[in-house]
Formats: sequence, structure tokens, C-alpha cells
Amino acid sequence: MRVVEIDDRRRVAAITAYDAVRMPPKAQLQSVVELAAQIADVPMATINMITDVEQHQVATVGFEPAVCAREDSMCAVTVREGTPVALADASEDARFARNPFVTGELGKVRFYAAHPLVTRDGVAVGTLCVFDERPRTPEPRMLAALATLAERVVDVFELRLRSRELALSLMENQSVQAELERSNERLASFAGQVSHDLKTPITTISLSLSLIREQLQEEGADADTLGLLGRAINGASRMADLLDDVLDFARLGGTLKATEVDLDFVLGEVLDDLGPDLVDATLHIDRLPTVLGDRAQLRAVLQNLLGNAAKYHSDERPLDIHIGARHVQRAWRIEITDNGRGVPPADRHRVFEPLARVDNRIEGSGIGLATCRRIVGAHGGRIGIDPAVVEGSRFWFELPD
Repeated sequence: MRVVEIDDRRRVAAITAYDAVRMPPKAQLQSVVELAAQIADVPMATINMITDVEQHQVATVGFEPAVCAREDSMCAVTVREGTPVALADASEDARFARNPFVTGELGKVRFYAAHPLVTRDGVAVGTLCVFDERPRTPEPRMLAALATLAERVVDVFELRLRSRELALSLMENQSVQAELERSNERLASFAGQVSHDLKTPITTISLSLSLIREQLQEEGADADTLGLLGRAINGASRMADLLDDVLDFARLGGTLKATEVDLDFVLGEVLDDLGPDLVDATLHIDRLPTVLGDRAQLRAVLQNLLGNAAKYHSDERPLDIHIGARHVQRAWRIEITDNGRGVPPADRHRVFEPLARVDNRIEGSGIGLATCRRIVGAHGGRIGIDPAVVEGSRFWFELPD
């Protein structure tokens, strides 16, 4: 009894998920049941849903659909057994001989063929059934066709279920996206306010320390005192830079001002800005594409990646940088390859996390690559490191074409 109750619950849950009784896809089901009647050459056919208490005829040929108690249903037997049934004369089968659809109380079924409708999860929810009031011999080709049509009935329900789930998921994603945009706006506003509130006293401290150092220099203070003040001034400057980086991380990658962006032109601007850092570098630059995106934010990505290539150069060889682009799977991949210090394999998974640093000898906040990932992600793209490069590093990012 327990197994039957579990099967009933699973069946009712599947029928409810399909909305097969309350609102069946009648047009699609009707065409299938009509085809089944034609193939079997019988006057009557039906698609039945078997709940825990009733049989619902959701599409019929040759008679009007109705609802009956499950104990009166012939197809309830087929569903319970889980295998197709094909009888030349149902009145001669012990399972159906006293059924009201056979005895004349509800019908006079003789020829009867039914195939279970089995969901993708293996739950039999009903049947595709063809029958006649006169005996006839079931033909193997007809039974094979009935099995195929039963699968198509399940496909109809599955397709509608997946379409509803997709529509619901899309609505949820749109809601999440809207909330994310609002959150980004609040975060950017908050970060901007915090940055302003913190930078003001830091700037004041830095100016005060600079004035004190100048005064002490004029008074001939010792080198240790002046060195201590210099370290304090540098620390304040680094804190101000860190606040700027945090603000960029909060702001960039939020709302995009998408236009056609000529990355060749943007790269030219970046190289001008980084000129002093790249004065001793050899550059190999391929043609870069024009993409759809936010010009200022994509410039920040290029500036961060090229700035890192310059910052993490090797002391053992002159810096060599190759900037290239290639088309991959409906996207443009921009690659920046250098022969610098590279990124240790153990650290490659975390370099795009905020505040992640792999070389404490080099000054930096550890936010630049996290900002790049945020920007590229907002453009619907990806960013990563090519593990095949061992002499130096190759950072890449992809943007939809």
C-alpha cells in the first residue's frame, strides 16, 4: 500500500507540473490522438491522465471527453503495470472482463490497445489509448506507431513545461538584474562618499607631513627622522591610491554606456598614458577589432593589463609585449602576452579576486584584475590567464562580437 501511495503522489505531482488536467495543450494533443485513430483504423482514441482518484480524458476522437473514477478505468491497469496492453477482445481478459467500459455499463469495448505515457523521470502519468466495439487483431506495426506517438505526447507536455520554466527563469533573471543594477548604483554611491570622506583627511595628513618634512629639512633634522616622515607620506599616498582603486571597482562594470569602440584607437590612448612605463619595452601590436561596449571601461581593462605587464617585468631580460586579437566562438579574444615574471600556477585561480596579490615586492592594491573581471563580465565576456605560457604570462579577455 505504501508503494502505491508513493507512486500516486509522484504521478499527481507530475500531472500537476504538466498542468495536464486543468489546462492541457488541446490543439497539439488533439492532432496526436486523431493520428493514432487513423493509424490503428479504429473509430475511437483518447489520451488519459490517471490521478490518484480519477481518469481524465484530455483529448478524444469518436466520443466526448469525460471524467470517471479510477477504479472504473481500463487504462489505470495499464498505468499500474507500466507496460503496453494490446487485446483483440478485452472481454476475454480477466483484468478487464468485468470492467464497466467492457460490460456495457459505461461502454462495450472489445479491441483495446494502450501505451503508457512515461515522463522523463520514469513516472507513468496516463495512456494513449485506441479501441473499438468489435474485436480485431493488434498489428505489430500499429503498436510500434502507438508507442512512438505516446512518446510525442510526453514531448508535448515536456516542451510546454520547459517553456514555462524558461519564461519564469527569464522573469527571475530580469528581476535579479534590475536589483543588481540598483545595488551597483547604491554601492557606487556609497563607495564614492566613503572615498571622498576618507581621502579628505588623508590628503590633509599627507600635506601636513610634507610641510613638516620641509621644515625639518630646513632645520637640519637627522636622516632617520626625515626617512620616517618619508615613509609616512608614502603610506598616505598608497592609502589614497587604494581608495581610488576601491571606488573604481565599485563603479566600473555597473551601468554600461555601450557604443561601437575601436580598440585600436583606445589602445593608442593607453600607450600614450603608459609611455614612461613602457619606454624600454618592445611592443608587437596586431590589428584590434571594433566591438560594442563602454569605451571608458574597456580602456580601463587595457590599461590595467598593460600596466601590469610593465610593472611585473623581469629583471633578467628586456620587456617584450605582444598585443593581439583573434576571433573565437562568436567573440573577439584580446591577448596581452609578456615575457615578465609571470603568475605562479598555484596563484592563477585567485589573481582576479579583490585584494589578491602574488608578489608583495611590487606595490599595488590587488584590485586591478578584479576590476577587469567585473568590467568584462558586465560586457557578457570572460577573462583569464593562458596556462600554456610559462615564460612570462598571457592575459586574455573575450567580448561578444
